[in-house]
Amino acid sequence: MPTPRETILAALQARLSALPATALRGEVLPERAPAAGFLILRDGEPGEPEVTLSPLRYHYQHRAEIEAVVQGADRDAAFDTLIASIASALAADRTLGGLCDWVEAEAPRPVDLPVEGAANLKAAVIPVILHYTTADALA
Repeated sequence: MPTPRETILAALQARLSALPATALRGEVLPERAPAAGFLILRDGEPGEPEVTLSPLRYHYQHRAEIEAVVQGADRDAAFDTLIASIASALAADRTLGGLCDWVEAEAPRPVDLPVEGAANLKAAVIPVILHYTTADALA
């Protein structure tokens, strides 16, 4: 049975997979970006939990990351559309179906990346904070 952490990350991946962009998890950067762009979910770090006793609970603010990448002549507009779609997907259900207490993305910091022999990429890492509680630090 998957841990709560894996269940939450899988639910976030499923939410991203519903977007027009190609959504991957933990993959390497593809050589070419599809027209709608692509997203790579990185599992990130759960960080140090706050602990409560009786009953024992671990309260995490897990920092996952979404790498958002677009390529092409109109990459500024495509990037804006992609970021807006991520924001809408997260705002539609901030608990990922009740799996976590709250999901919140931080603002992206976009960069243009030159690609030899192809159109430049526009990319950003979007930190996503997943607030959840488990009964076991290994869960």
